[in-house]
Amino acid sequence: MEVIVNNKATVISESATLEQLISGLNILSTGMAVAVNKQLIPRTQWKTFSLTEKDEVVIIKAACGG
Repeated sequence: MEVIVNNKATVISESATLEQLISGLNILSTGMAVAVNKQLIPRTQWKTFSLTEKDEVVIIKAACGG
C-alpha cells in the first residue's frame, strides 16, 4: 500500500505499523516526533499504530545548531 511521508509517496506492506515504517526508512528515531493525518502519535504507540492506505505521515527531527 502507499502512504505519504513528508509529502513523498512511499510503498509499505499492507499491515505495517508506524514503528516498521520508521525502521524501514533507516533514520534514527531519537529526537523525533511523528504525526499521522495531523494527529501526533506518542512514541509509546508506534509499535501498535497500524497505517492505512494514503495516510499522511509527517516526521519532524529536532536539530541543534548555532
